[in-house]
Amino acid sequence: MDSNRDTIERFGKTVEDAVNDAVRQLGVTRDEIDVEVLQEGKSGFLGIGSAPAKVRVTIKLDPERTARDFLSEVIGAIGISATFEISRTDKQLGIMIHGKDIGILIGKRGQTLDSLQYLVNLVVNKGKAPYINILLDAENYRKKRRETLETLAHNLVKKARSTRKKIVLEPMTPYERRIIHATLQSERGIDTYSEGDEPYRYVVISPKA
Repeated sequence: MDSNRDTIERFGKTVEDAVNDAVRQLGVTRDEIDVEVLQEGKSGFLGIGSAPAKVRVTIKLDPERTARDFLSEVIGAIGISATFEISRTDKQLGIMIHGKDIGILIGKRGQTLDSLQYLVNLVVNKGKAPYINILLDAENYRKKRRETLETLAHNLVKKARSTRKKIVLEPMTPYERRIIHATLQSERGIDTYSEGDEPYRYVVISPKA
């Protein structure tokens, strides 16, 4: 057996027999696997020179199933009951988590959610399949946070203009800093830039001289 639990090698009198054995062992259907024939079976003459068929069978990557299984295991270990709402395009998989006590998964300023999203991306993209970006959210936190940050950005621009002084925001995640920059990129007479080192990097809103 291969060291990867999603790949196994099996023998059989024929290739078909070997594949069927692998399918049973993996608990999947024929449509869910890729087959590599390592050796064709040989019947030989009067049993002399015969050799079994050998195949290597790998479960096809299913991003939705992989992400769901991983999240279910992690969230279940925390003791939280959750459901998942999944949407998919060719290059992106959006996962919305619903349930009680979801705040634990979000964490301060979404840091726990970002870390979990990073882990899901690693798990889903560990194979050779084309990369798919995972966007993880919980009870619409990201939308609500975006709206809050956009409002904050507009209010701070007014303050920067009236005082003609730089405004230094609190440390934010890269995702949140991008929201501030994007929100204010079309504001005339205003510059935004980031300073500091992670995880304490922050945005500065500055009136142009």
